[in-house]
Amino acid sequence: MCGLIDAKPKVGYFSSNKKNKKDIFEKLSSISVSDIKSVPINVTEATSVYDAIVSLFLENVGTLFVVEDEALKGVISRKDLLKAAMGGGDLNTIPVGIIMTRMPKIVYCTEDESLFDAAEKIIENEVDCVPVVTNLPDGRLKAVGRVSKTNITKVILEISK
Repeated sequence: MCGLIDAKPKVGYFSSNKKNKKDIFEKLSSISVSDIKSVPINVTEATSVYDAIVSLFLENVGTLFVVEDEALKGVISRKDLLKAAMGGGDLNTIPVGIIMTRMPKIVYCTEDESLFDAAEKIIENEVDCVPVVTNLPDGRLKAVGRVSKTNITKVILEISK
């Protein structure tokens, strides 16, 4: 019933070589965010919404991070850019600093957290991507990577094979 043992007539019982849920959970918990993170795509607060949209397409990502002096200031998602575009203003004159989600409302993870923890944050907060951060000497956060639904899906597919 668990799918761990199969049976065949005249052969008998044998291991099905299927992974159970506990094995998958343990594997996801053992993989750290630093192993799967991608390169963060950063812009500044002064970047226009139009340029942010272009960056989003050129880099093939769904989230941009707003940084100033290496410190994470905000996050811009596809939805934020879509709302700005639907507003009807001149996208070349609107800075992303107006539409971004600012700290401390940003959900993030650190490099030593597990893939399972990152996935949990993404699902609970209904976001597509979380920044991977480290602390700067002055206490601010620096984005050193990103973990997206795509990163997590790739790992799950590899584990399933």
